[in-house]
Amino acid sequence: MTIRTILVDDEPLATQGLMLRLQAHDDVEVIATANNGREAIRAIKTHKPDLVFLDIQMPGFDGFSVIQGLMDVDPPLFVFVTAYSEHALRAFEVQAVDYLEKPVLEDRLATTMERVRQRLAEKGAQQHAERLAEALAEHAPEAAEEIGESAPAAAPESGRFEKMINIKDQGQIFRVDVDTIERIDAAGDYMCIQTGDNTLILRETMKDLEKRLDPRRFQRVHRSTIVNLDLVRQVKPHTNGECFLVLNSGAQVKVSRSYRDVVARFVH
Repeated sequence: MTIRTILVDDEPLATQGLMLRLQAHDDVEVIATANNGREAIRAIKTHKPDLVFLDIQMPGFDGFSVIQGLMDVDPPLFVFVTAYSEHALRAFEVQAVDYLEKPVLEDRLATTMERVRQRLAEKGAQQHAERLAEALAEHAPEAAEEIGESAPAAAPESGRFEKMINIKDQGQIFRVDVDTIERIDAAGDYMCIQTGDNTLILRETMKDLEKRLDPRRFQRVHRSTIVNLDLVRQVKPHTNGECFLVLNSGAQVKVSRSYRDVVARFVH
């Protein structure tokens, strides 16, 4: 597929330099440029690009303001480009695909584009599945119902779940591969992300975090605990119909009776 791209920067030389480096990527088409935030919002709403390289520090209307100005539309993917590394934390907080420092290096740009392609592929798979389901429901409702009954739960939407989670902790950004997450414990509006021997704190509710994780792998086993079922190595029965899950790290997590049937479908 062609990645329709807009470049936003108040420095023409920076725009030209990035455009030259993008020429090495045959699937990228620069469809517009903008030199301030207001122009960027108009261009994005008009052209509906797949990807925007967005400078953060621009006079009057910075890159973060551009994001806020697009809350009423389906946003493209964003890669922040700036000379000021202190903005990296906020860039990841708004779920940017990546953060590039000027001058942009060719190998670093190549890494970024691989991330972009992966995100677009996941997004495309989800949209294709949704369009197919809508078409079947309209023109062949009996077939749609039959497919829905036979298809594995959540399979059409599997591409929308997070593979990496950005966690801001003690002034740093940690990119955590969800495969390494063993369990998640809730503490109010904070989540304690356990990755074996490491614990990171994420400011997010359990309800919102559950939406980002694949339910075929991550299941709540207690009112305040989510477990990665792929990292369960043993199930130990307990009294009163409860049980303990022994994780790869050796940690034990109690499964309350109200969640035992859910876990039993996944753990054998």
